[in-house]
Order: sequence, then C-alpha cells, then structure tokens
Amino acid sequence: MRIVFDLDGTLVDSLPDIHAAASATLEDMGYLPLDRTTIRSCIGHGVEPWVVDIMRAAGASGARALWVEVFTRHYAGNGSLTRPFDGVVEALAALAPLAHFGLCTNKPYDLTLGVLEDLDLGPFQVVIGGDSLPQKKPHPAPLLAAAHALGDGPVLYVGDSEVDAATAKAAGIDFALFTGGYRKTPAEDLPHRLRFDSFRDLPALVQSIR
Repeated sequence: MRIVFDLDGTLVDSLPDIHAAASATLEDMGYLPLDRTTIRSCIGHGVEPWVVDIMRAAGASGARALWVEVFTRHYAGNGSLTRPFDGVVEALAALAPLAHFGLCTNKPYDLTLGVLEDLDLGPFQVVIGGDSLPQKKPHPAPLLAAAHALGDGPVLYVGDSEVDAATAKAAGIDFALFTGGYRKTPAEDLPHRLRFDSFRDLPALVQSIR
C-alpha cells in the first residue's frame, strides 16, 4: 500500500512558527501583526498565495517577491515551535510495516526537509514540495507524482484541508481527512473515504481498507 501525507495541519502543527514569522515580517515591512486566526485561515496554497492573503489582510502594499523573501528568511530561521500532532509518531511507526510513505505539500521543498529533519519524521520515500513541480495543489500533478514514485498498489492521501480534499478528488485517489488541522469547511462537507480525529485511530482505519 502507498500512503501520501500532507504536512502542515496534518502531520505537524506549524501554525505557531508561521504566525511568529508572519508577525516578524509584518513588523519589518512596517505593518501591525495579525491575529493567529487570520494567519491560520491563509495556510494551504503555498508561500506566495499565503503572502498575498497576508498583505491583503494587513492592507499592505509593495513587491510580493520582497515579502516572500522576508517571510522565508524569518520562517527558515526559527522552527522551534512546530510539533507533530498527538499520535503522529506512533501512527507512522505502526503503519511503516504496511505501507510506503510519501509526502505532498505546498510548503517549499527545502523548508519541508527542514521540518522533517528537525522533528525526525519519516521515513518518506518521496517528498514533493510546493516548488518541486510547476503545479501546486489542488492541481493533481504533485499528488500523482508522489504516488507514482512509491510504485504500485492502492494509494491513500492523508490531509486536513479543503485543498487536500480537492487534490485527492482531482487525482482520483482516496482521501483520509484529519479533522484536527486547519480546514475552514465542516468535515462532512469535504469529500473523503476516511475521517479521523486522532492519529491514534489511523492505523486501524488503514487496516480496514487494505
């Protein structure tokens, strides 16, 4: 079996670090910080769309590329607040004998590897970041590339958001929805095959569909 995971809001709670980097970026650019709820609502489409949303929310102007550069510098320099969600480490250990693991995220590839290394998460046989291909989620290409790299067999995509649900649907891949992440839409309104509130429940759910 092949299991591909999203990262932010799925395996890890990175919101504290993203919020801290956003606050530092806004301060550098001469704007007041935004609350955590606003920052959370913008996560999912990758760094550049996120920066556009943050600039809009702050009423900011300026070159988007500069904002991206400043945010990336702040974010890459401090990952001390990011943590795996409860049960993630145990779930990965339980599933490792049953499946090959991949990761498909809109976070840039280098930042993704930094998170995985800092938290010792994995092993992942393939990692597709937001800059690995010309397309980003919800385009199906990144997820299909990750699944293809893992070989043959049934495939499940595990994510937390509207973007993840749309990506899985576009790719024709079964979706497992983690309800403890960053989605804004009610869970019952997102297409999914499996739904779980705790990663401690995921191994048994995967076993049930193998």
